[in-house]
Amino acid sequence: MRARIQIAAALLRSLDLEEDEDAAEAGVVVELDRRSASVENGTARLIDAAAAHAHVREALMARRDSRR
Repeated sequence: MRARIQIAAALLRSLDLEEDEDAAEAGVVVELDRRSASVENGTARLIDAAAAHAHVREALMARRDSRR
């Protein structure tokens, strides 16, 4: 999994987001760099896709239930 994350981080870095004024203004470039660095240096807390999907589903269900 770590290899796939490193590949994704490299792909994100290859995008020239700094030329996109909207992205730069929103801090997207800075955040992408921060997250990529945390994956590369091992400080990121990684979870697998199934766990992430389950977390999102639970949050969406809770939000839906709170609106009722």
